[in-house]
Amino acid sequence: MARPSSAVAMATASSPLVTTHARWASGVSSMISSQKRWMSGTVPLSRPATATPDSEPAAAASTPDSTIPKTHYDFFPITLPDGPPPKGHFPIDQRALRREFLRLQAKAHPDMHPAELKTRAEATSARINEAYKTLSNPLLRAQYLLSLRGVDVANDETLKVEDPELLMVVLEAREEIEEATAESELEGQREANEGRIRASEEVLETAFRHDDIETAKREAVNLRYWVNIQESLNNWEAGKPIVLQH
Repeated sequence: MARPSSAVAMATASSPLVTTHARWASGVSSMISSQKRWMSGTVPLSRPATATPDSEPAAAASTPDSTIPKTHYDFFPITLPDGPPPKGHFPIDQRALRREFLRLQAKAHPDMHPAELKTRAEATSARINEAYKTLSNPLLRAQYLLSLRGVDVANDETLKVEDPELLMVVLEAREEIEEATAESELEGQREANEGRIRASEEVLETAFRHDDIETAKREAVNLRYWVNIQESLNNWEAGKPIVLQH
């Protein structure tokens, strides 16, 4: 009986190794593809149907095209599952918002992504920062919600306080801040102003709930004065004049 040639014998002997190598290469390729899909969706950008404080947003597994947020609220599905008013509320739990913001930024940080995804991660991180800055400030939040309804109160210089009593309160607060010689003298004014801000937030909550744009616009103007007083109190220095923006 003729013996098989050496070439045939080598090919026959090596076929199990070839098969094993092919399977290994296929497995590695699958792992790399899975990792790339995971990395492209690590930052949640859309609001899931349900969420709990310990859960991660469902959008992490979504494709990039389906995870583009429509509003700043969509970045924070755990803290703000109902989105903006009228379905959601105007007041926001600031501690919860801060916690979710820090988690999002940790996941979106460019250093946590491969080189090919760094640009996208940087853009996402910037948008998360802007969303947090806006929502954590009641005035910016009110102006943003009005802008979603086509009303620009942030850049409208014609909007002024119409209530003479409110204007008097603003002027008296300014005088008290300027004349203070010690920060302890401003504690009463600080507490009073915090109450004014809470009252404005309650008015805005009702206005946005009922889509009362005129009331929301008017109260946003009032809130601009209260926030300005708050900033003056926070930045107080003896003898330093203050400027209340209108």
